[in-house]
Amino acid sequence: MRVADWTATRDTLHMWTQIVGKVRMALSPLVNHWWQVTLYVTARGLSTGTIPCGGRALDVEFDFCDHRLHLRTSDGRAGEVALEPKSVAQFHAETMQALADLGVHVRIQAAPNEVEPAIPFAEDTVHCAYAPDAAQLFWRQLVQADRVFRTFRSHFIGKVSPVHFFWGAMDLACTRFSGRSAPTHPGGAPNCGDWVMVEGYSHELSSCGFWPGGGEEGAFYSYCYPAPDGFADYPVGPRDAFYSTEFQQFLLPYEAVRTAADPDATVLEFLHETYSAAADLGNWDRPALECDPGRWDLLR
Repeated sequence: MRVADWTATRDTLHMWTQIVGKVRMALSPLVNHWWQVTLYVTARGLSTGTIPCGGRALDVEFDFCDHRLHLRTSDGRAGEVALEPKSVAQFHAETMQALADLGVHVRIQAAPNEVEPAIPFAEDTVHCAYAPDAAQLFWRQLVQADRVFRTFRSHFIGKVSPVHFFWGAMDLACTRFSGRSAPTHPGGAPNCGDWVMVEGYSHELSSCGFWPGGGEEGAFYSYCYPAPDGFADYPVGPRDAFYSTEFQQFLLPYEAVRTAADPDATVLEFLHETYSAAADLGNWDRPALECDPGRWDLLR
């Protein structure tokens, strides 16, 4: 799926995920690096997971099979919003009304982050496209990326994030940490307070992910903060991987993975080798942080 062929749907869906993500953020206590705001890949789409809501629990899920936004509470109540061509303003109004109908009263910061321009949700009639096939194909990309990232995550016993979807930049990510604090991040993301990045990058990290940009069909990426000397020049595979000076990270085009003889092995090579670039050059304590996920296989 070429990015250029679904840009209008992508940009609309990006704003919709921000609205739902901000609902989770408003109702959830802070977790380090903003892990409490993310969405998760499911067998149907993208979900908030369980959100505390007074004495109840709430979850909200984008269903890209039936093209509905499902809203459910632990007392058995449910609502939905159709995923179809409509403006961000209409989706915002319908979602907030569906929450109110469930007795969930929440105030969100009603404008997007990490984009320019940042049109307030209630005023955004510019983004109004929704092609069901394109949305479903993107979700299917996320399903495959999520599966492989989980395998990669299993090799690390140190502090590591879940595999989760950040709606700010619209990317699926997994982040490893060295255990050491990092220099204060300078910030600079559009329409996003610098303090947000200070929290996100408070500790040394190596992060990988997938997002629908950086290539004709999207790209896998890997970067670290702070980047040690020589990181950009570190030799990594597979052969289609390269360091982007524009994005200051390694990229692997999705199309290179899709057409590879072994797509899983191609992505894992990229993830392991770019992590090695960060860990080796950054003097991480690799023996203490890494593990063999098959260490108990003979006894199970």
